[in-house]
Amino acid sequence: MTVFIQGAIRQAMPLLFGATGEILTEKSGNLNLGIPGIMYVGAIGGVIGATLYERAVTSAGIVPIMAVMVTMLSAMLASLLMGLIYSFLVITLRANQNVTGLALTTFGIGIGNFFGGSLNKLLGAESASISLGNISKYFKMTPPFADNLGWFGEWFFSYGFLTYLGIIIAIIAGYVLSHTRVGLHLRAVGENPATADAAGINVVKYKYFATCIGSVIAGLGGVYYIFEYTASWSNNGFGDRGWLAIALVIFALWKPGIGIVGSLIFGALYMLGITTVGISRTTKVVYEMLPYLATIVILIITSIRNKKENHPPASLGLSYFREER
Repeated sequence: MTVFIQGAIRQAMPLLFGATGEILTEKSGNLNLGIPGIMYVGAIGGVIGATLYERAVTSAGIVPIMAVMVTMLSAMLASLLMGLIYSFLVITLRANQNVTGLALTTFGIGIGNFFGGSLNKLLGAESASISLGNISKYFKMTPPFADNLGWFGEWFFSYGFLTYLGIIIAIIAGYVLSHTRVGLHLRAVGENPATADAAGINVVKYKYFATCIGSVIAGLGGVYYIFEYTASWSNNGFGDRGWLAIALVIFALWKPGIGIVGSLIFGALYMLGITTVGISRTTKVVYEMLPYLATIVILIITSIRNKKENHPPASLGLSYFREER
């Protein structure tokens, strides 16, 4: 049971980061299907920063706080750049959001695979794989009191700081959206940008802000998976977690708080196919489908109930033309 719970939480965290970032983005009216690519670029950005830092100081001279900061900043800058590219194309140039997002995913995965497959060679090494054990151990450090709490410590305090950071970010995002003026303006922009514009709200600023911040948060999901979960980089090793994060947005009804619970459910469903022994390949595939099936069920239920607060922002996926106001 302990192994299953720990595995479910570790599987859930990349999804939670990605979903929280996408929820903020969608609340502004932007449908960013580039989240898988942004998470991928965030991961490889962290890998590049960690690798360059480690080679610059050697393993014996690594300062833990510096190693973590360099890795995180590299990942955040890389994912921020992806968010700016998407924002410029969609908000400024008014490109189609669906096409732009899908192109960004393809672009991000290509960039990640290029640097992931050639980084060591570019630095003079022979192997194309990248081991991150010297840096990732600092991401995996658990609270010192966890060992004294028995099963409770194993279930809830046997994780690195990014696990708790992901939950904190989701809680803060939910509070900001529901209880602050900034959140009110952001939701107004997502629901009806023309009305928000007429009320004096800077629509372009809010869309840029939400999309870029959401991209940075999503990029941290890639950092979590690489540094706290696998401790190594391998091309195309990220799986479908970026798409699961987008599915989780619908499951969570565009509410970060529900996203925390939803990510844990998705993580548990994901673990079924990994931990269940003696099952056929067909059954394993069915288990892997469960998060998507759960999302479809939730979508059907919310559509039947037809409550406004359970639906996406009214202008989601639509470009805003001020001249048409």
